[in-house]
Amino acid sequence: MRILQLDVNNIKYRLIEPESKVFEKSEEKEKSIDDALVLLVSIEKGDDEQAAEEAIDDALKFMKQIKRRRLVIYPFAHLSNNLEEPQKALAILEKMRERVPKEVELVSAPFGWNKSLLLDVKGYPLAEQSKTYGPSAKPKEQAKGVAKEGKKEEEVSEALKQEEKVVSTWYILDERGVLTPVEKFDFKGHENLKKFAAYEMSKVRAYQQVPAHVKLMRRLELVDYEPGSDAGNMRYYPNGRLIKSLLEQFVTRKVIEYGAVELETPIMYDYGHPALKEYLNRFPARHYIVRSDDKDFFLRFSADFGQFLLMHDATISYKQLPFRFYELTRYSFRREKSGEVVGLKRLRSFTMPDMHTLCTDLEQAKKEFENQFKFSQEILSQIGIKKEQYEAAIRFTEAFWKENREFIEGIVKNLLKKPALIEMWNFRYAYFDPKFEFNIIDTMDKAAALSTVQVDHENGKRYEITYVDSEGKKRYPILLHCSPSGAIERVIYALLEFAAMDEKNGKVPSLPLWLSPIQIRLLPISDKHVEKCVEIAKSIKASGIRVDIDDTSSTLDKKVLNAEQSWVPYICVVGDKELSSGRLSVRLRAEKEKREMTIEQIVNEINEKCKGMPKADNSLPMLLSKRPIFVG
Repeated sequence: MRILQLDVNNIKYRLIEPESKVFEKSEEKEKSIDDALVLLVSIEKGDDEQAAEEAIDDALKFMKQIKRRRLVIYPFAHLSNNLEEPQKALAILEKMRERVPKEVELVSAPFGWNKSLLLDVKGYPLAEQSKTYGPSAKPKEQAKGVAKEGKKEEEVSEALKQEEKVVSTWYILDERGVLTPVEKFDFKGHENLKKFAAYEMSKVRAYQQVPAHVKLMRRLELVDYEPGSDAGNMRYYPNGRLIKSLLEQFVTRKVIEYGAVELETPIMYDYGHPALKEYLNRFPARHYIVRSDDKDFFLRFSADFGQFLLMHDATISYKQLPFRFYELTRYSFRREKSGEVVGLKRLRSFTMPDMHTLCTDLEQAKKEFENQFKFSQEILSQIGIKKEQYEAAIRFTEAFWKENREFIEGIVKNLLKKPALIEMWNFRYAYFDPKFEFNIIDTMDKAAALSTVQVDHENGKRYEITYVDSEGKKRYPILLHCSPSGAIERVIYALLEFAAMDEKNGKVPSLPLWLSPIQIRLLPISDKHVEKCVEIAKSIKASGIRVDIDDTSSTLDKKVLNAEQSWVPYICVVGDKELSSGRLSVRLRAEKEKREMTIEQIVNEINEKCKGMPKADNSLPMLLSKRPIFVG
């Protein structure tokens, strides 16, 4: 049983129509409840009366603490892909209702309906909590990874189990070096940091509504869900593939310029390999298992495995350190929880720029950590993500803080130059200590990490990676894990979420010019101008700029509207007047203004704005009339 527990100011729902043959009749089609504890409940296979009782008992205990007298039980199938049959699920829900004492005002939304839902959740960290009860919440005995029914059980690493046990203490560290408990920090002027802290402390990752970027990625025909695959594996339409490719090229080029050597390693590894198996249990992620020739393999969730095995075989001198290895992992795989898989934010297969650095010792690692912090800031800035659009989290053990306080304070004071969220662990549950991430806050006040760097104290020894020191002796290095941009898909998610925020605030939503799938659209006033537009477009394309032509039978006003809705930054009208004068009527979408410009002026302006960024052609036909409609 999976539950999203919400303390709300108000919940409103309206019954639309039954979505199952098994549904509860209800005379009341709409309901609005104030100041209640809401349980969004997914009943899973194997759930029983005990799970129902535990869930209600926990809710009642929390209600007593927060002084709530109303409880709403709301059937919510979206937290799991392992749902119980409707009739059995309804019976479990009834057990939950029976467990609620008479002094509690109970509202139970009818089962089996398609409903509209509106939630106003209270704004404190524990107002949103994710809970699991029943068999899925307990460890299961396994024999060589196979359950008695013959089905493969999901493997859970020891690091994930330890992560649930670790005690985190949360602080804000400001530029002056003042460490303040989160609950005592004055967040005035740091509203996003406040939202980020609340999100991290609550650990609720599921969405209650469709995120803004999901609507945009489909509307712009960039990316979409793939119903023929596992959840969290996406399909990319031509425009989306172009954006993804440009980001991949940019980050890879920057990492190589930074000093890394590029590699390529397999995506599948021997599950029984001693070092790999041990590392699996120190990495806080779930993984996929595949079988080949009576042998188990796992799909990588980062470039670590191949790079570490390669490092093991390499001969490296201390004079060469720090030394950096890099791979753009297309793809990495993680078995994220079904209720948390959403759009481009959290996927089960993704593209990760992954750099690993060998350092002689902790002091060299700390210096490199600072350099990679600055490098990550530079990467995001050049992509088009501003410093004020993300918040930093720095995470480490209490022991590391005591011994390296000045180092952490220096990062916040000299590099970040604004307050950071600090998570301090009572013990090291995984291989890293410390780590940082740059996190964005989306339109629904949820957070997601982009850039990250981790200091790895374990894998040098685990994989027998060595370097030769000045005395000719072999030493184990300290390793740094760095993704300077974060997953490529998550960068696209961030850009779309920022665009949605702009639209909400009355600004023009857009992508960075260098990533716009089409940078110029030519609008011929009539059919007789199409041929000349093709000639102009070919000359523009030769300069490395992406251009297309709306040769459809739509009116000019409709063509302008379509270009606006497709987020084309330069919209150029081409008619007799423009052709005779040599100056096109140009609508600059981002600036909401019109100019008269020559083709040379347009090309020079775009090239100047995109200077230093990679270029690529759009694979779609140049004429809009020749293109299929992918969504709709």
